[in-house]
Amino acid sequence: MAAAGTMAGPAGPEPMPSYAQLVQRGWGSVVAAARGCVDCGWGLAHRGLAEHAHLASPELLLLALGALGWTALRSAATTRLFRPLAKRCRLQPRDATKMPESAWKFLFYLGAWSYSAYLLFGTDYPFFHDPPSVFYDWTPGMAVPWDIAVAYLLQGSFYGHSIYATLYMDVWRKDSVVMLIHHVVTLVLIISSYAFRYHNVGILVLFLHDISDVQLEFTKLNVYFKSRGGSHHPLHALAADLGCLSFSLSWFWFRLYWFPLKVLYATCHCSLRSVPDIPFYFFFNALLLLLTLMNLYWFLYIVAFAAKVLTGQVRELKDVREYDATEALSPKPSKAE
Repeated sequence: MAAAGTMAGPAGPEPMPSYAQLVQRGWGSVVAAARGCVDCGWGLAHRGLAEHAHLASPELLLLALGALGWTALRSAATTRLFRPLAKRCRLQPRDATKMPESAWKFLFYLGAWSYSAYLLFGTDYPFFHDPPSVFYDWTPGMAVPWDIAVAYLLQGSFYGHSIYATLYMDVWRKDSVVMLIHHVVTLVLIISSYAFRYHNVGILVLFLHDISDVQLEFTKLNVYFKSRGGSHHPLHALAADLGCLSFSLSWFWFRLYWFPLKVLYATCHCSLRSVPDIPFYFFFNALLLLLTLMNLYWFLYIVAFAAKVLTGQVRELKDVREYDATEALSPKPSKAE
């Protein structure tokens, strides 16, 4: 495959496509790329890694140290802050077990999403309003801006920590296997997109996903606190209900509407216009499609839960993800416990 060339984009942002245009143009681009790849195979993949992947050993070491740092920080925060807070607020034993996990994730995702929002709306980066621009002027080994590199280090190290945390620190749930796959796919996407200098689209992906995690953990915290002290707290109950509603809406809007129409359209279709021989085109789009399918998988749980609420099968919101554990059985404690 020839060396990838680049070109600048049009003068103004390209209008966001419809679902039909995404399928038609995206599928057409994928088919055309497959037909035009005359030497596809392991040899091409090996050459592509050698020519286009730029990832130094010190960067991987820094990522690993960051993952260890997040794990140590969470352990300390759980012991010194979250558990004493749960005890002071007299949370129910079941809720006190889950609260530290939700508090930790809420604080991280709130900070991470706020920083991504700053990059997309508080700087000159046009990626949200003009997603195809993520590939304008792309070159192999191009310099990664320091502010985006910081976001990649924080997010990559956190997802490295999250793989360990899902296995040994978090409460085990019915979807924990899917969550583990999600963390692995996300970490592979973060590392590989950094190595191939697809960091611009990476920031957009992180922004569109982290907001749902902020609302999820916020809602769960209010679910845990609404019964603290053995009495009902209407303010927390109202916050939990509103959080559940906003979480459901934002999940669809950010992950199933904006994500495919902004990110998948840019990576499947627009990338080939800016970089005709873009490296690892099928690899990255396959991972992004897998991420979309997992988003759809979780959204089906959200719809099923909403249907139970509307039909009266669930009268009280006890947990945003009511499939955490069956109410008849005692919850499985975290492996850290």
